Amino acid sequence: MGAHHPERPARLTAIEEELVASGLAPHLQRYEAPLATDEQLARVHAVEYVRAIRQAAPRQGTVHLDPDTAMNPWTLQAALRAAGAAVLGVDLVLKGEAKAAFCSVRPPGHHACRARSMGFCIFNNVAVAACHALHQYGLDRVAVIDFDVHHGNGTEDIFEGDPHVLMASTFQHPFYPYSGTEDPAANMVNIPLAAGAGSREFREAVKAAWLPALDEFGPQLVLFSAGFDAHAEDDMAMLRLTDADYAWVSAQVKDIADRHAQGRVVSVLEGGYALPALGRSAIAHLRGLAAL
Repeated sequence: MGAHHPERPARLTAIEEELVASGLAPHLQRYEAPLATDEQLARVHAVEYVRAIRQAAPRQGTVHLDPDTAMNPWTLQAALRAAGAAVLGVDLVLKGEAKAAFCSVRPPGHHACRARSMGFCIFNNVAVAACHALHQYGLDRVAVIDFDVHHGNGTEDIFEGDPHVLMASTFQHPFYPYSGTEDPAANMVNIPLAAGAGSREFREAVKAAWLPALDEFGPQLVLFSAGFDAHAEDDMAMLRLTDADYAWVSAQVKDIADRHAQGRVVSVLEGGYALPALGRSAIAHLRGLAAL
């Protein structure tokens, strides 16, 4: 997206390098992400929107879908594989081939609405995963956990009022995309955090709001929109989370999954732009999910 764009390939490299340094890499099974199909995308996005994205993809140079979100000749394939990775993660977990899956993908997805791209996001990867689980496997209850520093407005746009999906999120507010606080639907557990909030405020929100709601909902599958830009080292925002917070919340939600969902968890990368913190936080997240 250009030399100074924060949503850059080095994000995935940072996670790969930390996987090796942490010693976790040999314990992971790797998969090639498939391309999401139009049928899978159309469960989430308007058919006209999917068609427009395909038509907008340039053969050279870049085109801007909005001031923050651009496409180059490789973006469409990357976006299709990011959504496809989330679908594959659901397949692996629901077929019993894996207990949990982490999709190290870009572009992110949780700002992508039914018929609008924004915030670096083109297709809503975690929403595609949730709808795949509901429609392909007949699940009745899927939880989406979003701890990105930005509110997942696209995911809310897609699922607000849907009794089959519970979304629990924390996010800095007021902050981009300036949503999530005005009369959310009953299936949205939105917890705004003020600039400067850190571990104490985040953990109190999870314990007081997320965990009781999740236990009452009883999800059959848990999905993460795993953005790590609420980290204290990430200057994209002003929350103060630490590596340990990501390990802690992952373990807390894993306990919910163990009780209600046979331990089945799929996590999809969202934000996180301070590369060292991103790498460490992703590893902390994986350790929390794997109880390592």
